[in-house]
Amino acid sequence: MIGILINDMEQKEMQYLIKREMDEILFDLKDERIDHIVKRAMEERYKILFSLFKRVASPNDCLKYMRNSQCNEQKG
Repeated sequence: MIGILINDMEQKEMQYLIKREMDEILFDLKDERIDHIVKRAMEERYKILFSLFKRVASPNDCLKYMRNSQCNEQKG
């Protein structure tokens, strides 16, 4: 396991960057022109970003970005 020390400003910057990236992925997932194989890769990337986001964001912020599959994982 690797640890990292960041201050409040760096934490907010990380939250902002991860949110922007997740928002872009969510927007692109709605695009019908994108191939399903590409969308699957985008969903994997989203899962990784969300796991990072959970470490730096509040639970309320995490709920806003939680997808259905992640809701099922949290319950089970």
